[in-house]
Amino acid sequence: MNSSNDFDTIIIGAGMSGLAAGIRLAHYDQRVCLLEKHWTIGGLNSFYRVNGRNYDVGLHAMTNFTEKGAKKGPLARLLKQLRFRWDDLQLAEQKGSRIAFPSVHLDFNNEIGLLQTEINDKFPHQKDAFQTLLNRLVDYDDLKQEDFQLSTRAILSEILSDPLLIEMLLCPLMWYGNARQHDMDWGQFCIMFRSIFLEGFARPFKGVRLILKHLVRRFRELGGDLRLRSGVARICIEGGRTTGVELENGTILTAKRILSSAGIVETMRMCDDNSLSEVHMAGEMTFIESISVLECQPKEFGFDKTIVFYNDSEKFHWTKPTDQLCDVRTGVICSPNNYVYSSAEGELEAGFVRLTTIADYKRWSDMTADRYAREKLAWYDESVASAIRFMPDFRRYVIDTDIFTPKTIRRFTSHDNGAVYGAPDKQLDGTTRLSNLFLCGTDQGFVGIVGAIVSGISMANQHCLRQ
Repeated sequence: MNSSNDFDTIIIGAGMSGLAAGIRLAHYDQRVCLLEKHWTIGGLNSFYRVNGRNYDVGLHAMTNFTEKGAKKGPLARLLKQLRFRWDDLQLAEQKGSRIAFPSVHLDFNNEIGLLQTEINDKFPHQKDAFQTLLNRLVDYDDLKQEDFQLSTRAILSEILSDPLLIEMLLCPLMWYGNARQHDMDWGQFCIMFRSIFLEGFARPFKGVRLILKHLVRRFRELGGDLRLRSGVARICIEGGRTTGVELENGTILTAKRILSSAGIVETMRMCDDNSLSEVHMAGEMTFIESISVLECQPKEFGFDKTIVFYNDSEKFHWTKPTDQLCDVRTGVICSPNNYVYSSAEGELEAGFVRLTTIADYKRWSDMTADRYAREKLAWYDESVASAIRFMPDFRRYVIDTDIFTPKTIRRFTSHDNGAVYGAPDKQLDGTTRLSNLFLCGTDQGFVGIVGAIVSGISMANQHCLRQ
């Protein structure tokens, strides 16, 4: 471990992207310091323990699943670049998921054929158009900035003639990776479509802690310097370049370059040369999430879906609430029990149902502690009442609950507004106006666990190894 305070690369944020970037650089003998302002790692994708139970934060599923031995795709790429084995992640495939609207539902799994069959059956007049959409997605370049911000709604309307099918396809993809309200960047749609429908969902039996354990262990084995409770007070700038950082405790660290996963708005605000004078808009999309612990497995009361994305009207509304704390018209239901675990792993000890609901950060942050506690319980009830329209009623089986809000997300990610997917405008090449300050993670443009890891690897390769 480097005992001095001078490094080749300083990485801000010990989430998935920062850890992956650190490993990649340490493989090539760079002196890397990974800074995390909190006492734990993982950012949004972390875990905690309450009342003797382990809870995941953020992880519903890993997207981009491919079978063992696959040579292509983001999962295969990250395993190769980080020198992990496929078995290290202990991935179990989803049993099957659903997009549920009032008049119709579409089931899907990790094979695109099921979704095609569902669309052919329920939208037969869209069969050829959907195939046209699939053909167009194959050729999309993830890093082509000029096409990234095209309107997905406009493009889908050119290809598909049924408005309901458009809304149903947008629902899960926006829920799992869209920072922009109302519409979705075409590039983000292509990335998320492939990661969810063409590749699919999986989950480590022990949850996100297994992934984090492997990442931290590898980083430290390679000599990386991981510093917790080490928030950055400012990024030091001289002559249009970063020279290092000053920590909140006054310590000065120097480096040839800085790679930040803190978000573009948050990163530029740290710069001591007023770099935030460039206009960057913070994201607005944030959520509350409840975790219900059950006395039985969900299959015992008839719920066998891995994830259900639901919407209670034929128009999907993707925007922060305008007049209340939450919007329960749409949501996500997830059960970590409903994956195909191996016989050696068995089943999770308890049943779980996780519900995610759109929320307004400002309203959640501007209330007293007493009201905050009351509102969490009230909106837990509201979100459950909304969800059970699309799944069996599980309330009689609940033995424990936990709830986190946009305030929790803000505390552990430092993203303005608790924005889960960061700023709406992505910087795909990871550059900033400063020649040796780069971005990785959510605001670079790849979201989700696999996306964040690939982002860290890609930006480390492009900006920190080629120089």
